[in-house]
Amino acid sequence: MDFEYEVVETLGVLSRQNNGWQKELNLVSWNKREPIYDIRTWNPDHTKMGKGVTLTAEEVAALKEAVAKI
Repeated sequence: MDFEYEVVETLGVLSRQNNGWQKELNLVSWNKREPIYDIRTWNPDHTKMGKGVTLTAEEVAALKEAVAKI
């Protein structure tokens, strides 16, 4: 299954691995759709990715509230 993606904006790096991969929070457009928040690991030039999770703006707001309680 082929798909297209574009990292529209890198919002933050959450962690770095010794091999150069980084866990990032980005705005990503999948298959030319409206960009959505995305947390996953990426290689340095964003040509390879690990498994991740995508979030709507509403889900990010809920996550922000939940994290604030920690």
